[in-house]
Amino acid sequence: MKKYNYLLALITASLLGLTSCIEGNDKPGDGGDDNSSVKITSNITTNTTWETGKTYVLGGRIAVTSGVTLTIQPGVVVKGEVGSGANATALIIARGAKIMAEGTSSQPIIFTSVADEIMPGQVASPNMDPTLEGLWGGLIVLGKAKGSFAGDITETQIEGIPASDINGLYGGNDDADNSGVLKYISIRHGGANIGEGNEINGLTLGGVGSGTVIENVEVVANQDDGIEWFGGTVSVKNALIWNSGDDALDTDQAWAGTLDNFIVICGVNTDHALEIDGPEGSYNAGHTVKNGSVKGHPNSEFGDFRAGARGAFSNIYFFNFPAPSDNNNAGKGDLSLSGDATIANFANGVLTFSKLEATLAAGVTLDQAFRNGTSAHASTVAAKANTVGADKAAFANWTWAAAANALADFK
Repeated sequence: MKKYNYLLALITASLLGLTSCIEGNDKPGDGGDDNSSVKITSNITTNTTWETGKTYVLGGRIAVTSGVTLTIQPGVVVKGEVGSGANATALIIARGAKIMAEGTSSQPIIFTSVADEIMPGQVASPNMDPTLEGLWGGLIVLGKAKGSFAGDITETQIEGIPASDINGLYGGNDDADNSGVLKYISIRHGGANIGEGNEINGLTLGGVGSGTVIENVEVVANQDDGIEWFGGTVSVKNALIWNSGDDALDTDQAWAGTLDNFIVICGVNTDHALEIDGPEGSYNAGHTVKNGSVKGHPNSEFGDFRAGARGAFSNIYFFNFPAPSDNNNAGKGDLSLSGDATIANFANGVLTFSKLEATLAAGVTLDQAFRNGTSAHASTVAAKANTVGADKAAFANWTWAAAANALADFK
């Protein structure tokens, strides 16, 4: 309770300290001698640039509308106001719009809460704990690529956005669609709840096409999933998820891209490191997930592959998970296949695993940790003796996790 009272005080102080307020697109504020903070209160409908050295405050659910490009320069800080339900703040890149957010390793772009006192030029928050979640929404990018939807419809509404908001539509037939560039971005303290069991992910990718470039992304303390893909063909390189509230990495609706080089650090509320779902309609596609290192938590599971999951998963190292045979951790500490369709896909080579390694709790066997025959593709190793996994050097300098020494246990 003390933590949340303190948090409310921080939020109030942040709200009082805003230096400018604008309606819609980016214009100079009226903050006297200090115009470094700009408030955004309506959708972005013309090409707009958010400038290095400034902080932009989302005053609600802000969409970059179709045909419009939002450019975010290196080092920009974007803060979401507190809110839930219809008042949850988020930045939506609508289908047909683009975001050009190209940070650098020395100047990452940071998305966070107004309670965060971080300023442009900083990487670690000066006042926030990396476990505080659900303080604003998140970043949502939507595109025109295919997805496998129930009823074989070609478009649908993204979760986390009310059905009344047409900027939440995604899907189509353009697998090469280009929604822009995301490089060196850190998304923190998001996942606001807009309804019963309906939270916003840190980074949501709905029907995003292969023309989009996403590299070097960190998601910290999101109340729902870290990154979730809904169909599409976009690939992601160098992703770090720390303290997600539900699943770290979640795939749905026949996403057909590649995730290459990733680190997951499970937190007290992380359910699955990997939650992999299959197609919902007749369109079938699989994805590739490779070169990852996953640090578990006593409350977490390696991965749950379900609902006809398909794809190729290789060179992944798991450690620090509980013993799955412990009755107090039922359903935790293992990799499992759920449902006849998923098991059949594994048997038929539609779902594949190779070069999985794990450092297991004392007394745990490979068959206990890797269920449904997946142990044939796994091996045990001593701590830090793994021969597969992520290259953690990709996350040095620009991530909060590196600044907080949260990567010390990774090889």
